[in-house]
Amino acid sequence: GVLLALFPSAVRYSQEVRMYSLLAVWLLGATLALVYWVRQPERTRYLLAYGLLMAAGFYTHYFSALCVLVHWAWLGLLSAAQPPGRRLITRPAWWAANVAIVLVYLPWLPNLVGLLQHVEQLKVGGDIGWEAPVSLFSVPSMIWQFMLQDEGLGLWPVLFWFFPLLLVTVVGVSAWRDRARYRPAVLLALFFLLPLLLVYGVSFISPVFIERYLTVYALGLPILLGLAIDRLPRRFSLLGAALFVLVVGVELLGLKNNSTVDVHDQFSGPVEFVNRNYQEADRIVLSDMLWYLSYVYYDQTDAQLQLYTPPKPDGTPTRPNAYGFGTLVDQDGGRIYLDRLSELPADTRRVWLISSNEAPDDFAPLPHGWRQIMQQDGGGARARLFVLCLGPEPSQPEGCR
Repeated sequence: GVLLALFPSAVRYSQEVRMYSLLAVWLLGATLALVYWVRQPERTRYLLAYGLLMAAGFYTHYFSALCVLVHWAWLGLLSAAQPPGRRLITRPAWWAANVAIVLVYLPWLPNLVGLLQHVEQLKVGGDIGWEAPVSLFSVPSMIWQFMLQDEGLGLWPVLFWFFPLLLVTVVGVSAWRDRARYRPAVLLALFFLLPLLLVYGVSFISPVFIERYLTVYALGLPILLGLAIDRLPRRFSLLGAALFVLVVGVELLGLKNNSTVDVHDQFSGPVEFVNRNYQEADRIVLSDMLWYLSYVYYDQTDAQLQLYTPPKPDGTPTRPNAYGFGTLVDQDGGRIYLDRLSELPADTRRVWLISSNEAPDDFAPLPHGWRQIMQQDGGGARARLFVLCLGPEPSQPEGCR
């Protein structure tokens, strides 16, 4: 309980409004219901609860499919030790529960088909494909993210490899030595490792190896570590205590990383700077969809925010499509998209550019005659105010003279 309560990845996503903590409720609940059914197969109400919880999981996130694979794999391993007539994986009730999950999910199926059909459009729109390709370091780095909320790439190389390998070894040995009737350690090991390795393998084709997608399955790690420590023989009690202290220590460091937030280095800072210095008729242009969606929340001006969507060198448009993030702005696309800074209205005198504060400049090259007079950074973003020094001297805005 202590190891799970302090698990940094779970604590982090418990503070967010997105679906990842909710998904953990459904999938851990479904797994628990399945365990109850395996222990008492005659009580089909556990399968009913399982079906409802898994259906809720599928409606919450597509990665619930990985949980189904875990459950089938566990029942498959259990069946190897069961007489042919008593194998749970072949029982009609189990198959009926899975068919029911599919039937409950059918109303959403057209949306899933639509997602698959729009994969290429998503790539064009920039909604997917932004994650870096995986490498040999990705799996240990992911484990460090779960435990420390840091990729660990800056750690001493021996430490970088030792701690994740230690945890995986504990998981593997616990599963291998599990002689309990229903193999709980095997279930937890599958719950943690199978999704992790599957998504890692798929990411060589399309990178989706992202912490938040796998946080639910990482919850199996602290539970299994607790089980492993509890099952150690008495003569190894000091070893168990040392492992407990080590894991809790790393988790506390991870919680510290979660809570160490510089309140003066937040995205709200640049937006509030614009709010304070905004003048009527100023234009506000943002370089990226993610900046745009966050900016809308803090914006207190009456400006029509615009999203910079310059075509690629080969002429391919970069405007979001009517899918993914684009669904949030597509209805306003005609008003918010700006393909070229030179297409701003002729009477524009002041322009705020909102972009990343890292090189290269998302807006470069700037049109001739633009002069920067203000700048504010925060939360990885940068707000810059430019005056357009165009036309005869008397008509130029303040800052040009």
